[in-house]
Amino acid sequence: MKAITVKQPGGAEQLQVVEHEKPTTKDGELLIKVEAAAVNRTDIVTRQNGSSYMKNPILGVEVAGVVAEAGAGAKTAVGTRVMGLVHGGGYAEYAVMPDEWAMKIPENLSFEEAAAIPEVFLTAYQTLFWIGQLRPDETVLIHAGGSGVGTAAIQLAKQIGQANVITTAGSKEKLDFCRSLGADIGINYKEQIFDEEVLKATNDQGVDLILDFIGASYWNKNLTSIKVDGRWVLIGVLGGAEIEGFNLMDVIGKRIQLTGTLLTPRSDEYKSALTKEFYSKTLELFTDNKLKPIVDHVFPLDQVQQAHEHMENNKNIGKIILKMN
Repeated sequence: MKAITVKQPGGAEQLQVVEHEKPTTKDGELLIKVEAAAVNRTDIVTRQNGSSYMKNPILGVEVAGVVAEAGAGAKTAVGTRVMGLVHGGGYAEYAVMPDEWAMKIPENLSFEEAAAIPEVFLTAYQTLFWIGQLRPDETVLIHAGGSGVGTAAIQLAKQIGQANVITTAGSKEKLDFCRSLGADIGINYKEQIFDEEVLKATNDQGVDLILDFIGASYWNKNLTSIKVDGRWVLIGVLGGAEIEGFNLMDVIGKRIQLTGTLLTPRSDEYKSALTKEFYSKTLELFTDNKLKPIVDHVFPLDQVQQAHEHMENNKNIGKIILKMN
């Protein structure tokens, strides 16, 4: 089968299409004939550093396709259209998925749309509700609103959380799109000082919850933007990981709950439970088009280098998809 591996740690030019042995299933696993896979930041980090939370040499942590084989004990039938997370191996014509991670694709969604769901919507769901404990009528600040997780989080915060959503992005186009998904207030971080805008929007109270992909470069402005007793979930460090002059009293003084999280290295049991709850709460919303997977661009598998460059240039609104055929 065709698959994407990394020659050696480095830039997008290190990605290569190779012939690789088709994977085999164990008990409780499914062999998926992959129709589409999605590009994620974790794939870029793995490519650059040569490190991964998974032992699979093939990149990719989420796919959509058709069940080709089912291992002993698996409940999902052969021929079922499914989407879900995988232990690496997503950038390939076939991938293995734990049966408990398989979500049946709603009939109204294409494979490309389905591949845009698992990683970002599961990340957004666990961040907003499992960790962030978002409640109705609260206000959430979602950074990188035009990203895959950002577009998912805006929709989930409105459709399930009934929350007020403030989001940041770097262009009018991205902010307009965020508003079309339900964001109440959009802030252009290139033209506006976002913490000042957040305080204006919240009567100087600040927000109840922050979803932070940025890290160090936003640290001080996030401290200003968060309410006393607010929750702050750190899910990325696009703006750096080391904070100069970090004073713990800033956190203590506002009684901030600061939590760091990553989805990919979580246990199988955690991902199974998260997938089950997420699917039960969102299936009807996807079927009714109240939740929408956001596909920015679809690349054929042999253009994987261009797909990675597209993400690294922050050109995308929503998900970047790789199509197998």
